[in-house]
Amino acid sequence: MKRFLILTTALLLLSGCSSNWGWYVVDPTTKNGWINLKFMASGAYYTIIMSLTAILISVVVGLLVALPGLSKKRGWRMFNRTYVEIVRAVPILVLILWVYYGLPALSGITLNVFWAGVLALALSDSAFQAEIFRAGIQSIARGQYEAAQSISLNYRDTMRYVILPQAIRRILPALGNQLVYMMKMSSLVSIIGLQELTRKANELVVSEYRPLEIYTVLVLEYLVLILIVSAGVRWLERRLKASET
Repeated sequence: MKRFLILTTALLLLSGCSSNWGWYVVDPTTKNGWINLKFMASGAYYTIIMSLTAILISVVVGLLVALPGLSKKRGWRMFNRTYVEIVRAVPILVLILWVYYGLPALSGITLNVFWAGVLALALSDSAFQAEIFRAGIQSIARGQYEAAQSISLNYRDTMRYVILPQAIRRILPALGNQLVYMMKMSSLVSIIGLQELTRKANELVVSEYRPLEIYTVLVLEYLVLILIVSAGVRWLERRLKASET
């Protein structure tokens, strides 16, 4: 991490030696550069809140969709497969546009840009979450179900107290990857006007005419966010492993 930051700083300094590049627009030592950096960073709030809200919704929906896929009844399994295949087939950008522009025309329900983005991201991710949960639950040994039955636990309690806690430990890395993926895909919500990181960068490019410099800072902003999320997921993994011992 330190080597990367040193290398990035060196590249920026060397790039600043060229008269064709204008790193002054994002130079924190100048008043205008500092204002521009604060303007861009202000979009992080919506990026983080939207990503966390969407991932929480998608986890719940994904679990509810995954459980029918484990049923012995063909109809429930068909529901799971149909939902997963249809939702996975729709590009996120198309889903964002459909939710924001199409849903009001179809149902009369009008969402602001934030909730339209959250709903679209959550729906798209829920199909992947369903497959992650299904694989995690199926990885639990049959003996765990039999042990739960031996102490008279019903299906709900078996899932709640025996199966899901073990499954979540196994799928935690995949859930962390989906959160990283969600943060990156949240940039697409800028197309409907949400003032998140990418939208802020686009607006600054229009006023400063320095896309290379501004989008380089945008890349670094996403990099910092994703490194923090990755570190948090690894910390949680260590905590869960420690609790098992």
